[in-house]
Amino acid sequence: MRRLGIWVAVLMLVPAAALTRPVFGQSSAATPATQAPAAGSAATQSTDKTADRREKRAAAKQAASADAAPAGVPDKPDYDAIYKLKDEGFNHSQIMEIESYLTDVYGPRLTNSPNIKAAAEWTTKKMGDWQLAKVKTEPWEPFGRGWSNEKFFAEMVGPRSFILIGYPKAWTPGTNGPVTAEVVYAAITKEEDMAKYKGQLQGKLVITQVPDPVLPHFEADAKRYTDAELADLANFQITGGGDKERDARIAQFRAQRDLQNKIMKFLLDEGAVAWLEDQRGDDGTVFAQQGGSRDPKDPPAITRVALAAEHYGRIYRLLEKKIPVSITLDIENKFYDEDLKSFNITGEIPGTDKADEVVMLGGHFDSWQAGTGATDNGAGSAVMLEAIRILKASGLKMRRTVRVALWTGEEEGLLGSRAYVKEHFGDPETMKLTPEHAKLDAYYNIDNGTGKIRGVYLQGNEAVAPIFEEWMEPFRNLGMTTLSIRNTGGTDHLSFNSVGLPGFQFIQDPMDYDARTHHSNMDLYERVQEADMKQMAVIVASFVYMTANRPDMIPRKPLPPPTPQIRF
Repeated sequence: MRRLGIWVAVLMLVPAAALTRPVFGQSSAATPATQAPAAGSAATQSTDKTADRREKRAAAKQAASADAAPAGVPDKPDYDAIYKLKDEGFNHSQIMEIESYLTDVYGPRLTNSPNIKAAAEWTTKKMGDWQLAKVKTEPWEPFGRGWSNEKFFAEMVGPRSFILIGYPKAWTPGTNGPVTAEVVYAAITKEEDMAKYKGQLQGKLVITQVPDPVLPHFEADAKRYTDAELADLANFQITGGGDKERDARIAQFRAQRDLQNKIMKFLLDEGAVAWLEDQRGDDGTVFAQQGGSRDPKDPPAITRVALAAEHYGRIYRLLEKKIPVSITLDIENKFYDEDLKSFNITGEIPGTDKADEVVMLGGHFDSWQAGTGATDNGAGSAVMLEAIRILKASGLKMRRTVRVALWTGEEEGLLGSRAYVKEHFGDPETMKLTPEHAKLDAYYNIDNGTGKIRGVYLQGNEAVAPIFEEWMEPFRNLGMTTLSIRNTGGTDHLSFNSVGLPGFQFIQDPMDYDARTHHSNMDLYERVQEADMKQMAVIVASFVYMTANRPDMIPRKPLPPPTPQIRF
């Protein structure tokens, strides 16, 4: 409950039926029927001491009643506070400037690269400018070596000149200057295929895949959820398979990775110059991720390049016609072995009477190398930075401490948030918990691109549904309407869930995230939607504010059993 002055506490003695909730944006001052007597009146003069004692008792009663609210009573939104947060977030926004610095100036932000370290330095300075408390980069380990691409050029020089669109895969070496070589197709789909190409690949550029068909796009890449799709998300799903399906997917992934490692070793041993690869994108979109190991003790990788599907297809068809193809490559990649640790970024707004309890908001700070990490996850990082800036700029008081966290190593397996949770809250493999575990109220995460918030994934937490249902009310006209009991995976709220802490990922409109920008060269500032970003920042700020000021912490599910962490 908001504290609007000691005299307001007297209203706690008035029957609830006599009070009405203020209209959105309306002052909470008392109505004429409940106003205090005018100062200087006879009644006031004769009861000054008695009234003073009553006011103090009423104020104490208000604070006590706030902390003893009956369980299960839905929380009403604080409309006056939300008005201030909307005004700051919609009319004085800095979110696109934050996004531009993270992406245009510093991106891509591969973990442990010089880019991400420079971006972190700018971010911590900005957080200091906003007068956040305890701003720091908190180290974690192990991660491994850094990597960056400094130069890339690829041209087909025979039979015709043709500039190629492509991107080096992370943690692979360059070419040590320009290299021109013939391309060879080696049809390797299993380990047994390698023997037939032994002794034939020295000094060659190698392709190993039959290109996938490139199909026309009859529907737009970008989309928003329809009402029917949101209604479906709200329904609980009973699915079969469970752990068996998950284990089968993991086994398939490991088998593919192991085959790639064997192909890479074979090509290196045979003296090939580079491995040129097809990928799932089209229309010039190239999806490029990791190609070598970040562990400096692991065997070296071969130079690997992901090519645009249409360009890979031309090379393949020429070779199919027995027409020789030659390509010039000039790739400069750098490794950084000086510091194998990485870091997370944190900063706080201190709370008041419940300052030892913490509400967290965050998203991952790192990205892949082909784009600038604008939607994955510059958008999430910018939203969370803007949300805490809005909270600070609003001047609103919060009972609990609010802490923003930006993670590194997410793209390699939620590594930064897992390390943070293990250090501060508990180890999911043993379920040995720390004292901080009892003080973490909730964690809110953004990591699904630029699409506006349409609701919240509850991660199976039924008890929080009536609370969030009330809190969504001021944002229904902004498109936030849906609570899904389902789990959603693939990002950092899972690290908190793994030790029984309430971690939530917001439901976001898909836009063209999976189709066009996620891990691709098209993950650029132009793909970020300003109106959606502002909507997200205001909603996150409001949910964090209301969480921080609740009488009780967010309800928790029962603690999970000790669970071995899946390692790929």
